[in-house]
Amino acid sequence: MTELVFVAQVAASFGVRGEFKLISHMDDPLSVLEYNPLYNPRGEPALVITAARVHKGALVVKAEGISDKDKADALKGLKLYVRREDLPEVEDEDDFYITDLIGLEVRSTDGSVIGRLKGVEDFGAGDLLDIQPKGGASYYLMFTRENVPEVNIGAGYVVISPPQEVVVNEPLETDQDALD
Repeated sequence: MTELVFVAQVAASFGVRGEFKLISHMDDPLSVLEYNPLYNPRGEPALVITAARVHKGALVVKAEGISDKDKADALKGLKLYVRREDLPEVEDEDDFYITDLIGLEVRSTDGSVIGRLKGVEDFGAGDLLDIQPKGGASYYLMFTRENVPEVNIGAGYVVISPPQEVVVNEPLETDQDALD
């Protein structure tokens, strides 16, 4: 199966002529226009964008076959993807696609293995690494140079240096532990 990379999501219809707002997750939001068609989560062609303009932090787009507000409303929430092989190759070793981080081993600055990188989320304040330690619940760590001093995609790991307030090797006390 072809690997897909999440690049955009339909936010809401815009007007009555079939336009809709599209939240692009690309570094350059308009670069999403370079990839047609865009695919749904099952890898099936979903949209061919024919026109776009920037409006209040989002793109307002027109797509083939979407000619009225009802059709645009039906798209709300649709996640859109491009095929990984359609993306340009990364040329600089310090550059990577966020999707390349998922599944990497997470190490501390002393080299000990903490766990795996389960995912990368962005709830509006920047990228958060979803770290699954060897034991215990997963936790989020802000993806900054200070917190993540090394990313080595080729060797399959990231090094984290979390703030002192974050304890990464001790399992959380459960309610039962507190009662004992």
